[in-house]
Amino acid sequence: MRWLGLDVGTKTIGVAVSDELGFTAQGVETIPSGDEQPNVSIKRLKELIELYQPSQIIVGDPKNMNGSTGPRAESIHRFAERIERKTGLPVVLWDERLTTVSAEQTLISADVSRKKRKQVIDKIAAVFILQSYLDAHPQKISGGGTDE
Repeated sequence: MRWLGLDVGTKTIGVAVSDELGFTAQGVETIPSGDEQPNVSIKRLKELIELYQPSQIIVGDPKNMNGSTGPRAESIHRFAERIERKTGLPVVLWDERLTTVSAEQTLISADVSRKKRKQVIDKIAAVFILQSYLDAHPQKISGGGTDE
């Protein structure tokens, strides 16, 4: 079973996917988003869903530091509902506070240039969002043996 993770920005959507066992998240790509290209992003998401066959989509929920939601979060919630309608897959909103900051710090510590960071930041943030979700929801592997 796989999960697809999304970091939805105003200009791009970072995409990550889990391994089949749901242990780790890997970055896939960054696709155009925003008001200028909403159909492009939905079309590409459908292609990625066809390719990876996720059972669920995890979308970063940009809550304020105090836990409240603002206009950006409301916009993301509408986009998540649209993804759910268009793909037929369940969508879970997952707290993404500080994921972009963490992704930026990780890229800086890896000595990635500013130009390159700008190109991959949303994809890395999607990895952080999805990995956070996977860590909070460990998958149970059913084997042929007995439970101990």
